[in-house]
Amino acid sequence: MTYTSPLLQRAGAVAATGPDEGVAWHYGDPVAEQRALERGGGVVDQSHLGVVRVAGPDRHGWLHSITSQDLEHLRPRESTELFVLSPQGHVEHAAGVVDDGEATWLITERASAPDLAAWLERMKFMMRVEIEDLTGRYVAIGEAVAAEGAEDEPVTWHDTWPHVVGGGTRYGPPEDRHPGADRQWRLVLIPAASLADEVAAREAAGWRLAGTWATEALRIAAWRPRLGREVDERTIPHELDWLRTAVHLSKGCYRGQETIARVHNLGRPPRRLAFLHLDGSGHVIPEPGAEVRLRPEGENAPGKVVGRLTSVARHHELGPVGLAVLKRGAPADAELLVTSEAGESSVEVAAAQEVVVPGEGVSADRPEARGQLTPGLRGGDGLL
Repeated sequence: MTYTSPLLQRAGAVAATGPDEGVAWHYGDPVAEQRALERGGGVVDQSHLGVVRVAGPDRHGWLHSITSQDLEHLRPRESTELFVLSPQGHVEHAAGVVDDGEATWLITERASAPDLAAWLERMKFMMRVEIEDLTGRYVAIGEAVAAEGAEDEPVTWHDTWPHVVGGGTRYGPPEDRHPGADRQWRLVLIPAASLADEVAAREAAGWRLAGTWATEALRIAAWRPRLGREVDERTIPHELDWLRTAVHLSKGCYRGQETIARVHNLGRPPRRLAFLHLDGSGHVIPEPGAEVRLRPEGENAPGKVVGRLTSVARHHELGPVGLAVLKRGAPADAELLVTSEAGESSVEVAAAQEVVVPGEGVSADRPEARGQLTPGLRGGDGLL
């Protein structure tokens, strides 16, 4: 059943599409909404997200053993992230994680929640855990706040991006030079019936209601990957610099762990995330999924396809921006063209790239190579 937030009835509300369908894209002034979030005075309807609750005395050790994150000693009101990976190390699910002392809450894309809950149920075996998909009964509101939830607050997940958590590593710049360092974001879980009242209370305190145009523009500018956008069936976390927050490299075995360790130690990610500055002079912005090509040398020569656009938004200061997943070998200094469909024809939109994950694919703490690498493993060839 398609979800529709009651806040879409607000005057001026324009509905979002894609993975944000069901909530507002904006409420009439997306520039002001972005600015409100940047200064810490914005609230966002995120009631379209999925919510899964895991209770029971075995929940920490059990989740620790089957996911990418160290959750064995997760403390109440401590936020982190996890992946459920395929046996080949591809991302199947990603979720924000926070515990309230009685249960562990997982926040993910709405479309992913039923499959995540079903997979957890299949993996339960004799463990003392109880899994509930509470999507629709509990909803999230987003706040431009850089803090964990307090004891007197509802269950709250704080996004620690781009901080490198214990056991994680980075491919991109250190936190103090990362464009996402100043982004403030957390999700507060509330009963669905309380959504309008909770938003109204924040508005009464002077906060502005913002839509997903604002959140996506700020997320993209922070180089923050998202399950519903940057991830496809081939994605491994290294490609998106997502080992910062969602992977513990020193924990015990879990499904997909071999690929995580092998690519980190020996190989290079097959693809790499890039941030794109899009040419907005033609007033045409490509859609997510558009092909990304190298600018051809000859006038009639077709440009080589090197990836796809995964996210796009118009930022209030940077203009049109996007994230793209490119082939590892795509030159970091290459001029790019992104295909945009305009009516019955297509238009090539020029794009300049900033490297998020370098093509050499070496993390900040990759172990030193010991002698000659085994043929077939040099540079990550044949790893996946």
